[in-house]
Amino acid sequence: QVRLVESGGGLVQTGDSLTLSCAASGRTFSNSCMGWFRRAPGIEREFVASIINYSGRTYYADSAKGRFTISRDNAKGTVFLHINSLKPEDTAIYYCAADKRNYNPTCNNDPRGYDYWGQGTQVTVSS
Repeated sequence: QVRLVESGGGLVQTGDSLTLSCAASGRTFSNSCMGWFRRAPGIEREFVASIINYSGRTYYADSAKGRFTISRDNAKGTVFLHINSLKPEDTAIYYCAADKRNYNPTCNNDPRGYDYWGQGTQVTVSS
């Protein structure tokens, strides 16, 4: 059974930094795309960042460029999302997702392009 488990969320203050982790089990995604999405209250789920695990190529939403960094540790089957200079508008549930296909040349920013999802981790940024 494939599982994605996010961790690292919590209550932080404006300007803080945070690193979210997503640990995969049940199969390897070292040759697949994995991504981070978030859903803020009253807003649809939106793409944040993705990474092609076999190459390390990364993709970011325009709103995430500059403050968000996605990375991976294939040996541990874990993908990370580091967020700098957190803002109240970053408050959301952050979800990890994985594409079941291998060796995609690019990663999808559409959630329909991902087959596996974690349960999410809440990030709350106080002002």
